Amino acid sequence: MRHCLLAAAFAVALPFTAVAQPDGREVTIGLGAPPTSFDPHFFTHSPSFMVQLHVYEPLVWRDDRSRTIPALADRWDMLPDGSGWDFHLNPDARFSDGTPVTPADVAATIARLPNVPNSPGRLTIYTNQIRAVEAAGPHTVRLLTRGPAPLLPQDIPPVMIIPERIARDATTQDFNAGRAAIGSGRFRLVQYTQGERVVLDRNPAWRGDPSPFSRVTFRVIANDSARVAALRAGDVQLIEIVPPRDVATLERDPNVAIWRAPGTRLIYISLDVSRDAAPGITDLEGRPLDRNPLKDPRVRRALSVAIDREAIARNIMEGQASPAGQMQAIGLGVADPELKPDTFDPARARALLAEAGWGGGFRLSLAGPNDRYVNDERVLQAIAQFWERVGVRVRVDALPSNVFFPRSAQRAYAVAMTGWQSSSFEPSNIFAPLLLTPDRSRGWGTVNRHLYSNPQVDALYARAVVSMDAEERVGLWREGMRLAMADAPYLPIHHQMNIWATRRGLTYAPRSDEYTLVTSLGTAP
Repeated sequence: MRHCLLAAAFAVALPFTAVAQPDGREVTIGLGAPPTSFDPHFFTHSPSFMVQLHVYEPLVWRDDRSRTIPALADRWDMLPDGSGWDFHLNPDARFSDGTPVTPADVAATIARLPNVPNSPGRLTIYTNQIRAVEAAGPHTVRLLTRGPAPLLPQDIPPVMIIPERIARDATTQDFNAGRAAIGSGRFRLVQYTQGERVVLDRNPAWRGDPSPFSRVTFRVIANDSARVAALRAGDVQLIEIVPPRDVATLERDPNVAIWRAPGTRLIYISLDVSRDAAPGITDLEGRPLDRNPLKDPRVRRALSVAIDREAIARNIMEGQASPAGQMQAIGLGVADPELKPDTFDPARARALLAEAGWGGGFRLSLAGPNDRYVNDERVLQAIAQFWERVGVRVRVDALPSNVFFPRSAQRAYAVAMTGWQSSSFEPSNIFAPLLLTPDRSRGWGTVNRHLYSNPQVDALYARAVVSMDAEERVGLWREGMRLAMADAPYLPIHHQMNIWATRRGLTYAPRSDEYTLVTSLGTAP
């Protein structure tokens, strides 16, 4: 019965029979990684967010320099007593079915976030300070917080608003099938084929100037060489994640233009610091161990100093990355300029292992995706070789991202390479999901797979997010990051350079957050 009622609710909103509008040009974009779903609340996953953003809108968004800008909300004000924020919705905002966007839609969207089944990474990390949502007028939604929340506008851009009736009942499958894919963005969904393509048409209910592109097709071309070849052949007009090895060749191609920006994407190793018996870790003969060597901070530090980050950035990333010693890139946001990457020192690594009682070595499995990040499998292999040199035997388990991420969410790996995108100026959306003690009721540690916990880091975060003094917050963020990096539950490797390429005649405004957006695509004068 629920499905019958749901089908009736969606009957006015079907995008699948739409045809491309004749005015305006069509464009095809080659993606390096597939969206996992068209449910905007299923997973904290940048490749999904950036495609979904064409159909759905958040209250506020970020420009190419991570500054907060209007989206559904024209303006926002902190309440005088510091108990929350008022977001004033654009009165002309309409969903693609023609219905207006109301405070009730915002409230229902936020209520849905903790209840999406099988989510590998819940969006509650962005709303964990919100205790209640109220209508403060026909076009004003009031987000009441658990205390002063000066960073709330910076935290909530990934939360995309959907109609109340859909938020109440729709499943992830309904979104993927298009029945529930109703948003207020510039485009509407025509087709979503998981792992292959997304087709969008202009949204006739869009309140602003229409896009110059009447139809947009996102094609998933995970193979780097195939993606570059598709661009050079003219089969696609824009590609993302340009392989560093191909940049020089493409720059010499008169039919291609390159666009780049320093990125906020961190590539890092996550280590199991909590379990006594960690999967994939054995003695040199393959026998299970009675203790987990990764629980010893000396072992974790040994693994860190055994990695030559400069060599990875120079040789594997072709200079298109910067070695990392913390989870924000130096020069972006409030990163601590004194917190440098660990110096490559294999002798010290061997000494630390011996001091911790592991001088004879052990075996581990290093897992990670082979189709998500720039040169990800090559980076995995390089890290394995560095660890082998200090006596740690490594089996590399490089997997397609649609296999790796669900398994990672189930804590299948003790050692895993992954990435985290933080485009906020202040790093609350680094601390909350990754560095805080997991607490679902507070939205803490939602992707803290290995259950890292440091009460001092938790306390510093709790102070930072309520402080009204920006200078004090910077000090707290840096102190918390120093403590966490000293514990070494994560080993930062590098921050990627974001690189796009277009066919001549098109321009692209590169973004530090690596998002590939049609709104950044233009025509050359």
